[in-house]
Amino acid sequence: MAMRTGSEPSEARSPLRLRMGLAAWGLLWALAGTVIFAELSRIGWAVACGVIALLAAVDVVVVAHRMHQGPHWQPGRNIPPYRPINRR
Repeated sequence: MAMRTGSEPSEARSPLRLRMGLAAWGLLWALAGTVIFAELSRIGWAVACGVIALLAAVDVVVVAHRMHQGPHWQPGRNIPPYRPINRR
């Protein structure tokens, strides 16, 4: 088990912006695929792209909600590192 150094809150970075960008990119491509395959009468592929677009849209909403929540409480610099648990 790794010991906490106490500097994690100041060094931690959230992957939410990257996840939002990737979900939006996937949503755009899935929507484009849905439209193109529907116009080509490839209904199975259009449905598959539509399902992927729906999943990407849900992910965009979830990530936007988490970003809107803001940072959660983290212990400050005056909180000492946790000591490892002695398991015997």
